[in-house]
Amino acid sequence: MEFKEAKLRAEELTRLIRYHNERYYNEDAPEITDYEYDMLSRELRALEAEFPELQSVDSPTQKVGGAAARLFTPVVHNVKMESLLDAFSYDELNAFDSRVNDAVGSVTYSVEPKIDGLSVSLEYSGGKFVRGSTRGDGTTGEDVTANLLTIKSIPKQIDFLGELEVRGEVYMSRQSFTDLVRRQELMGETPAKNPRNAAAGSLRQKNSKITAERNLDIFVFNVQRIVGETLSSHIGSLNFLKDLGFSVLPTYKKCGSMAEVIAEIEAIGNSRGNLPFDIDGAVVKVDDFSLRDEMGSTAKYPKWAIAYKYPPEEKETKLLKIEINVGRTGALTPTAEFEPITLAGTTVSRSVLHNEDFIKEKGICLGDTIIVRKAGDIIPEVVAVKAHNADSTPFVMPHVCPSCGGPVFREENEAVLRCTNAECPAQMLRHLIHFTSRDAMDIEGLGPAVLEQLTEKGLINDITDLYTLKVDDFASLYKNGQKSGENAISAIEKSKENPLSRLLFAFGIRHIGSKAAKLAADNFGDIDTMLNAQKADFEAIDGFGEILAESIYEFLSLASTKEMIAKLKDLGLNMTEPNNVVDTRFAGMTFVLTGTLPTYSRQEASAIIESFGGKTSSSVSKKTTYVLSGEASGSKLDKANALGIEVIDEEKFKEMIK
Repeated sequence: MEFKEAKLRAEELTRLIRYHNERYYNEDAPEITDYEYDMLSRELRALEAEFPELQSVDSPTQKVGGAAARLFTPVVHNVKMESLLDAFSYDELNAFDSRVNDAVGSVTYSVEPKIDGLSVSLEYSGGKFVRGSTRGDGTTGEDVTANLLTIKSIPKQIDFLGELEVRGEVYMSRQSFTDLVRRQELMGETPAKNPRNAAAGSLRQKNSKITAERNLDIFVFNVQRIVGETLSSHIGSLNFLKDLGFSVLPTYKKCGSMAEVIAEIEAIGNSRGNLPFDIDGAVVKVDDFSLRDEMGSTAKYPKWAIAYKYPPEEKETKLLKIEINVGRTGALTPTAEFEPITLAGTTVSRSVLHNEDFIKEKGICLGDTIIVRKAGDIIPEVVAVKAHNADSTPFVMPHVCPSCGGPVFREENEAVLRCTNAECPAQMLRHLIHFTSRDAMDIEGLGPAVLEQLTEKGLINDITDLYTLKVDDFASLYKNGQKSGENAISAIEKSKENPLSRLLFAFGIRHIGSKAAKLAADNFGDIDTMLNAQKADFEAIDGFGEILAESIYEFLSLASTKEMIAKLKDLGLNMTEPNNVVDTRFAGMTFVLTGTLPTYSRQEASAIIESFGGKTSSSVSKKTTYVLSGEASGSKLDKANALGIEVIDEEKFKEMIK
């Protein structure tokens, strides 16, 4: 390859890697597999090795891919949290062994599984856990102490009074991931792609209660810094940490040769299908700390360690049928059912096909021989069609809902078909879960598990049935059925007092979130006025557009909607929106909130602004009057400064509302 061609390819690879770094590390939403990403990085390293003048100090090959988000307070690490050089063959492991032997002679290695999660640092002083942070770019991470405190296996106190900093991998078990995805699907949310992304997203929650609900765990695998104790080897340090009560790696083995190392890597690989958590490889390290110091590191990697990545496993099978599932929002999702195959140690026979476009792009027909792999070693995915067989037939998405027989439609800019029937049985449980959720009608005691049992027993067939339940209906659901039933009925009765805006949001109208529901309720004041409104009346709402107006107008125009609202009105639900405006000092003003305020939550501050006649927005524009900024403000603050929007803090805000 000539230099000019290499330069263009290196620039393209750099752009791609930076883009995928952002998606993987900072947005927890990768678009390609780990293997595909590793191949991009490997190609760039090869080009830079062949043409050294292409390598720059800010090349992705010289830096850890993440960055400290502005959502949390930055933490400069005492010891750099380095990445690892990857190997994809035993030849590369032997080459690594040769480099080590040339540098320091014969060594003993440690071999351990590479947990697929989010790397964090835990700091202890005087025996107490004082701070925890993410890796970020290796030099600067994010302070996530409050969220790490929710992980039960992290010791809050240890029997060591010196200074100690350890590195660990926060992960989500496969069972916890399965439970999370099920909850997300029931709520009509986009499910997490794999346990690693789910763990990373959970650890970066602003609300620690949400993190606590995700059942995260951790394995500690390294001593970063220690004062008050001398450790001479990696295996010895793991034993030391284990004695202190840390949850260390489940297995770690000392090996005297590369042949032993490879045997252990194969043993770990063979067992990964039976593990309750994900691994994405095995890590090989020089065990002796003094030899590590002698070898040192490159700008990005330690020279004394390497990560072996297991190749993605793909298998052929026959597609038997495509099943259609209906979600809470009415989306029809196709799922492939194929002859069972074993991937990554487990038997799989189903894979989501996403939407109609996905099926057409891959040319999938019933009866085809297809290629399936496990993305992240857990989620089966159809990679391609291997061959059309003699009995293969094109698949056509249904023209009516498979659950209720109602009409389905596809919006112009969407890839999914949707059922339009608000009373579709397949959507009902998901509707109920959304209806009773915290931000909707906020009915405590009616979680997904309880609602599922009530629907299975035939006690709830639609939303209105919630308000006809009796205490005795809960008797068989709880150990203390009478008391729990009384509490549930009390919560149901209390929900009748909620304002119209909450009820509108609870209906789960497409595109209508809590913000849009509040705008509509404030504008019309009561449900009867809203039912008699025209589409143009909704379009005239400040903050509404054509899509929002059309969505809410069409929903309220349905005969089934009007019947449901009439029933709810007869059952005593409030159908009006109170006017909570104290005075109009903020009339005509729009506030954007960013960062963490010292004493107010965003919800509290927004309520105060609205009580004075003002509005809040989620984005900064030329129409923004003030940006109310707190700690760790993000890009909204940058945009406000660029547009010349006045930025105020909580102290100034308090002066404005005196």
